[in-house]
Amino acid sequence: MSIWGKVIGGAAGFAMGGPLGGLLGALAGHAVDEFRGAEQTPRGSDDQGRPDQTQTIAFTVGVIVLSAKMAKADGVVHRVEIEAFKRIFHVPDHELRNVGRLFDAAKRDSAGFETYAKQLAQMFQDRPEVLEELLAGLFHIAVADDIVHLAELAFLRRVAEIFGFPPDEFEQVWRQHGTRIEGANAPEDDPHAILGVPKDADFDTIKAAYRKLMRENHPDALIAKGMPQEFIDLAHEKTAALNAAYEKLERDMRGK
Repeated sequence: MSIWGKVIGGAAGFAMGGPLGGLLGALAGHAVDEFRGAEQTPRGSDDQGRPDQTQTIAFTVGVIVLSAKMAKADGVVHRVEIEAFKRIFHVPDHELRNVGRLFDAAKRDSAGFETYAKQLAQMFQDRPEVLEELLAGLFHIAVADDIVHLAELAFLRRVAEIFGFPPDEFEQVWRQHGTRIEGANAPEDDPHAILGVPKDADFDTIKAAYRKLMRENHPDALIAKGMPQEFIDLAHEKTAALNAAYEKLERDMRGK
């Protein structure tokens, strides 16, 4: 079953707990009771090394809920943002109603976005690459209409802070996923910053940083850590940015 088909389910909410589970449970209603006796996969991975469904559902719900909260930041949900969400995250037509219900419930929910961001930060505290991809998903929603409002930018910075990313790492994510931003003084497209190396780094240092980032952000590695298959375009975009930055620096080094 697609991850979207499992999002609105009592078992997921009951197993997840916290504000994310509470929102799912309230939305599912009586479904929580139906699944109370269901066998739950322990937190982490199953006996075949695959991430448990609680983790992958948490990632998915986190993107939906935080996207809804970000939409409230500038007060307007644009159709292009919804279309970008559907396209990038591969939401099938028959699951749009469930995703829409969760989005609307999160938008109406009185709890602040920080409550949800903190739960996600705790769930994925040992997997910063997954949190980075979740932040990248929010960037995609923010830039869908080709402009980021200052309130949205402040929202993204605060989420990054809760996730444990210092300012320089936030700028790195911005460069990797948000270079199309207009109206918010987007940082320059700096290949050194994209790879997280100083401007005076030698080629061996650049190569080592590139290989480390490629290993950490390989789609298969991210899926094993809890990122749903449906979100894999995010990982492909990240690796494409890393490849482009490395190739540019390699050309520059050879030209010296």
